[in-house]
Amino acid sequence: MTPKQLRALCLSFNASVEDFPFNPETSVFKVLGKLFALTALDARPLTVNLKCDPEDAIRLRADHPGLIVPGYHMNKRHWNTVTVDGELPDRLVRELVEDSYDLVVAGLPRAERLRLDRP
Repeated sequence: MTPKQLRALCLSFNASVEDFPFNPETSVFKVLGKLFALTALDARPLTVNLKCDPEDAIRLRADHPGLIVPGYHMNKRHWNTVTVDGELPDRLVRELVEDSYDLVVAGLPRAERLRLDRP
């Protein structure tokens, strides 16, 4: 997956926005103010921090050693750093980004979830 494709994927979800609260190089993708993906799009290798169910996080790390690791500068229980430089299938990366978005949306108040069409 290219940086351009990753950015487009993150912005494809309802109410998602890109923000730069840390520095101009670090893209933070949010839904209604809540972070669901964090990446430096010009970094090599290209990585992205994604929220993950704790049990899935452990399984994914075991299944993809070196490519999915505990979240860099994040809560290691709930976040993974995923290398998206082409070794992982793009389909898996898309699923992980969507799962991260869905987990963040699930934590929003019901009225906001309904507004996003994700009850």
